[in-house]
Amino acid sequence: MVDRRRIARTDAAIGGRYSLAGRRNVRGERREFACRTIDISSEAIALICPVVGPIGERVIAHFDEFGRLEGQIVRLFKNGFVMRLVLGRGEYETLSARIDWLHRHKHHNLPDDREHKRTAPKNPHSTVMLSDGTVRGCFVIDMSVSGASVSSEVTPQLGDVLAVGKIIGRVVRVFPEGFAVRFIELQDPDSLEYLLIRS
Repeated sequence: MVDRRRIARTDAAIGGRYSLAGRRNVRGERREFACRTIDISSEAIALICPVVGPIGERVIAHFDEFGRLEGQIVRLFKNGFVMRLVLGRGEYETLSARIDWLHRHKHHNLPDDREHKRTAPKNPHSTVMLSDGTVRGCFVIDMSVSGASVSSEVTPQLGDVLAVGKIIGRVVRVFPEGFAVRFIELQDPDSLEYLLIRS
């Protein structure tokens, strides 16, 4: 049996997407949601995310840094879960090498050439209020003074006006795991996270 305490874990906030076996859209396809790693090893990943399944549920996660990873939920915590990975021998070695590389290079950041710099909030959990008054929990993927990318069980349409936290915006893009909102007004960077994130 593997001694899990000896397996190196890397603390890393890496954005990705995931799907749960029990969450399907109206066509019967798996729904995708955004997520962020808290830490990762070649045995398990701890994720913060908007939608949590029960212990034992099958998960498929995708990360640019690691590719497609599959596993099962083995532990739940507030706003997230730990998934134990199911890997073949070659996949195990490849993932171990990528984690080791990440551990050695995790402070190397590439510049963001967008007009307004995007950052990930410290606490990504907030709420979305639709124009009909419906309020649902959401996961803020990233944010800037001009807008935010959000993942939620609700899927608004292009052009819909809604509020993320206390900030009003319009949906300008919809993608498989969420949607992008452009704020009606540019926000003060010093109060952005306070207004955007609602516990």
